[in-house]
Amino acid sequence: MGIFSRFADIINANLNSLLDKAEDPAKMIRLIIQEMEDTLVEVRTSSARNIAEKKDLQRKIDKVKSEVSNWQEKAELAISKDREDLAKAALMEKKRMVELADDMEKQLTASNETLDQLNLETGQLQDKLQDAKARQSALVIRHKTASSRLKVREQLFSSGADDAMQRFENYERKLDNLEANVDAQGLGRKRTLAEEIDELADDEVLDAELEALKKKMNPEKAFSKTESK
Repeated sequence: MGIFSRFADIINANLNSLLDKAEDPAKMIRLIIQEMEDTLVEVRTSSARNIAEKKDLQRKIDKVKSEVSNWQEKAELAISKDREDLAKAALMEKKRMVELADDMEKQLTASNETLDQLNLETGQLQDKLQDAKARQSALVIRHKTASSRLKVREQLFSSGADDAMQRFENYERKLDNLEANVDAQGLGRKRTLAEEIDELADDEVLDAELEALKKKMNPEKAFSKTESK
């Protein structure tokens, strides 16, 4: 089984669980990245073990091939001594070693193919992991933004928002009525002597300011009035 098919089984199971529980997507993304990292560690460990086994298998193949040559030499020696029985036995051992070496060669070929596939898939998974890490922050920000927009929309179009605005308008009307009552308290009330005198003082101040403003805006006219007097 390739590491991607195994990885897909793990991720799909966790994603389904997260979706069922409506988990925070940020946690989901972290879990996916963690699963990728754990899978890479496991695959690299497996690759290292396969490499060590391949080296051991190669040593065994070299040893068996050496045995093939050795039994060949023994068979030739037996023939030279007119011992066909021993020569035949030696050739049988040689044949067994050749078959064993062939089986080991097949295992070595399969091991090399497995390592090549692991290297390919490990590189692909590493690329996916880097891409996931690069997109992690952007995905989290997009989710937070979408969630905030959803809350705003829900607030805008919910009946609770309408009720709140209605209460606000009612409160404004109460304030308007209160201010109107305050203003009404002064209607029809006769002014006191002190208030009338204060108004006269205010009028004098205003008249003085008005005259100063006129002189500033039209000094020639103000000067002619002074001469005529």
